[in-house]
Amino acid sequence: MREKPFENTPDPRFLFQSDDTADVFIRLLYTLKSNRGAALLTGESGCGKTLLIRALLQQLDPERTEIALINDPGRTAVDFLREVLYQLGEETATQDRTEILHRIHEVLNGFHTEGKETIVVIDEGQLMEDPAVLEEIRLLVNFQLNDAFLITMLLAGKEPLADRIRSSPPLDQRIATRGILTPLGRDDVHHYVAHRLAVAGRKEPVFSADALDLVHGFTEGIPRMVNNICDISLVIGYGRKLDSVDADGCAVWFRRRRARECKSLTWHSE
Repeated sequence: MREKPFENTPDPRFLFQSDDTADVFIRLLYTLKSNRGAALLTGESGCGKTLLIRALLQQLDPERTEIALINDPGRTAVDFLREVLYQLGEETATQDRTEILHRIHEVLNGFHTEGKETIVVIDEGQLMEDPAVLEEIRLLVNFQLNDAFLITMLLAGKEPLADRIRSSPPLDQRIATRGILTPLGRDDVHHYVAHRLAVAGRKEPVFSADALDLVHGFTEGIPRMVNNICDISLVIGYGRKLDSVDADGCAVWFRRRRARECKSLTWHSE
């Protein structure tokens, strides 16, 4: 292999598109490219939301797209607006909400005049607990001309984000597309592992079918957990000088994990 196949980093090359993921990807990409206003991506932790976002952004023309990527939206409404403006290329010390909004509108109009689309991506959106932040998002989506939105919002996070948006009907009605990332099925775990190995340079199977069934059973198809187990299983296999990893090789990881859990339980009981 040319590189590590199971790193938990958002490298778009390693995105595996199951049928469900491909459907979400196509619908979100359409929304971003056609300037539809707002889109929502949810899924439990470890299902690949950030990786999917990076892959989506890679499909956009960098010459015609301005992107603001916000990874920490859990802040006050004014701080949120200042962060949006900063990610669009301008920094301000003012705390005046109206002044910040006015400047954001000017920046968006400037990009539109240059023939550019503006996309604001909010990752970890479940951290937005202040309803005032959601109201500011609604107002940003309202920045539009007669025939075009000046901004497209992609909101991503865990399920609580969807609940908060549903509790705000004015914003909820502006969500043009919704996508949910779900855990991988048993067969998809097999294809997922093969895909990541192939990207890393390994075409031949490394894990036996029984090993991957075991991985799926333990992880319940959460990609981040699949990566963790496969990565350490390769290390164990290398240490044993094996040519492949079978169910027993993966079981070593499970036994060590359970041993740590039992130690923790014993410590807590004392």
